[in-house]
Amino acid sequence: MPVPYLERPICEPVELRPGARIRVERVVQGGGAAASTPFPHFHDVHELVLFGTVSGTFTAEGRRYALAPGCIAFVPSMRQHDFALAPGPRDWLLVQIDAVAGETLAHAPGLERLAHAFCALPDTAQSRRVAMLAEWLGGLGSDDPPAQPLVELLLHAAVRAPAVAGERLAADADDLERLRPAIERLRRDPARAPSAEQAAALCALSPAYFSRRFKRQVGMAWSDYVRTHRLHLASQRLRDSDRSIAAIAESLGFSTPSHFGELFHRRFGMTPAAYRRAGSARS
Repeated sequence: MPVPYLERPICEPVELRPGARIRVERVVQGGGAAASTPFPHFHDVHELVLFGTVSGTFTAEGRRYALAPGCIAFVPSMRQHDFALAPGPRDWLLVQIDAVAGETLAHAPGLERLAHAFCALPDTAQSRRVAMLAEWLGGLGSDDPPAQPLVELLLHAAVRAPAVAGERLAADADDLERLRPAIERLRRDPARAPSAEQAAALCALSPAYFSRRFKRQVGMAWSDYVRTHRLHLASQRLRDSDRSIAAIAESLGFSTPSHFGELFHRRFGMTPAAYRRAGSARS
């Protein structure tokens, strides 16, 4: 039985398979490629971009960086950013990392730089190592066992590369900053996610204004976002652990195993038990 893809209508939609922690895509555009249309956006995944040939700019967290061949761009989850690429040939490897997995990595020794967006340009020796890792990763599927360790190695290489100095912009238009306290509380403790009223208080907003702003910014209501986040975590735990379905449901704050099963089936088109069997068969 195939495992269905997760639909996440969060800003710019990113499809991660249930249980998956990374998505990798190689992009190559020829000499006839037009300049990209500016589009400030954000999404739930962390994003690492390893450029080959490129010219243009990368904007994130109130700074604009000039892109040069071989540079690296990193954006944490839910941070507004934009790429304005010049016309002509360009190529890159796009690595998208699940929000929770990325935040865990950002707390690992030596990877603290991942807490913020940055642009870096490796030196010659670093570039060779990054190119070797990127070539290896680009030839794998996201579910291949070596893929996740390779992503971690690439992140270590990225944070060690010399930083590109960014131009500070006049104002930071990241409207998500006001909503971030609620999102971070949910990620720290999904089993005891704040209600919409509690989330509004964390953001120092009225409940009505918080709800309107969250729906406008993220594309779904707070309660829907909480449910989507919990279900995605559940899909990972079903694949990666042998804990009982009831224990997983309880650990993520679902009221009963049957309610969890109903929501999971509605979201993914199969029961938690069927998903676990399908994941085991694929492995």
